[in-house]
Amino acid sequence: MQMKNILEKFDLIGNQSGVSTGDWLTCRGEMLNSISPIDNQLIGNIRTANREDYEDVIQKAETAFTEWQMVPAPKRGEIVRQMGLALREYKAELGALVTLEMGKIKAEGEGEVQEMIDICDFAVGQSRMLYGLTMHSERPGHRMYEQWHPLGPVGVITAFNFPVAVWAWNAMIALIAGNTVIWKPSSKTPLTAIATMKIMESVLKKNKVPAGVLNLVIGNREQVGESMINDRRLPLISATGSVPMGRHIGQTVAARLGKTILELGGNNGIVVTPEADLDLVTRAILFGAIGTAGQRCTTTRRIIVEDKRFDELSERLIAAYKQVPIGNPLDDNILMGPLVDREAVQTMQKALERFKTEGGFPLYGGEVLTGGIYESGTYVTPCICAAKPGIPIVSEETFAPILYLIAYKGLDQAIEIHNQVPQGLSSAIFTQNLTEAESFLSHQGSDCGIANVNIGTSGAEIGGAFGGEKETGGGRES
Repeated sequence: MQMKNILEKFDLIGNQSGVSTGDWLTCRGEMLNSISPIDNQLIGNIRTANREDYEDVIQKAETAFTEWQMVPAPKRGEIVRQMGLALREYKAELGALVTLEMGKIKAEGEGEVQEMIDICDFAVGQSRMLYGLTMHSERPGHRMYEQWHPLGPVGVITAFNFPVAVWAWNAMIALIAGNTVIWKPSSKTPLTAIATMKIMESVLKKNKVPAGVLNLVIGNREQVGESMINDRRLPLISATGSVPMGRHIGQTVAARLGKTILELGGNNGIVVTPEADLDLVTRAILFGAIGTAGQRCTTTRRIIVEDKRFDELSERLIAAYKQVPIGNPLDDNILMGPLVDREAVQTMQKALERFKTEGGFPLYGGEVLTGGIYESGTYVTPCICAAKPGIPIVSEETFAPILYLIAYKGLDQAIEIHNQVPQGLSSAIFTQNLTEAESFLSHQGSDCGIANVNIGTSGAEIGGAFGGEKETGGGRES
């Protein structure tokens, strides 16, 4: 699918407005260029929002909330059901746009749209399950019960690596619960957000949903981001991004006693025990470490392997990495595309240099590729490194395909190494020993929000609580 065909499908040729309330508004902010990491070519231009544009949107969201909260929840669910149907019609095209603008391979782009479809299905069911509780009162003749009410307009701030799925996780649940939604997407992936809103717009208009129920505001941190997190009219902010960003948002929203859902950094580890099936381990690591070019929050970044199996696993992984085709992610035979931009490549290179100065040893990869399509400067070979416990850079999340291998002796030491990083999103253990598996899943084991057995760290499942502990933020999404 060519770039022109993708853009024409969503009427993205020419300058685009970065603000929608269900109707597209004229913006007064700066121009934003969307650049494809595939070849550094310009995809489109977007006029972004300024503070005055944001104010227009929040006022519409407040007004629409008074009407939307009174729509019966199953009827709100029916509208979300139709959104899921609309996404099914555009799955291939929207998935291709995700690939074009963000760089993940085509199968992953379509998979992200499938997550949007799945959360719509889940939310439809949830719209008939907004239960409360009744209880006996100690006061004679008194009835006591609890019920859940909508909050109001809620803010959703998303990152480039999952430019549409994470919005849907939040927005579809918020909509069936009677809230209105204001979405600030990453400025690295604005066109996917615009295309998504155009798909939603047809459903909103068909059902005569008032303007302001579902909103998009594309803008920079100073004009839009700070306005959102400081705005008392947004009782909840759900944000995905880095730990420093999340810390700032959390502190700012807490200062006004607002609520946050924070999904921040991950430094996800896999413990490989003496009884692990190394064929299974190798496949899981390969998918978890190089998928989305190492730019998932659940990317596998650390392998904590029993010392007697370190060499064998290293050899298996190097052999597997050498077979990974790297190139244009729109091609069906490619398994790893580019990093999101040259800045991400520079961050990776700096991390590897620091790793070596701190005593680490690269085993394979880490080069910046050149020539042909690689001239964009965004393609790298995924890297495998031999590390020791306590190397400082290993405790930090580098958003790139760098995999650290660390040897251990005894399961207690493995869990200690696993838990010594400040992040706590996803984790896994590979073993055929039930006692080892149960120890890892127990309160004495992984300190992450997600723990797996004999499957990798990467991915999420609709309906399960997705999120982490420690510096990952403590929030949970559906």
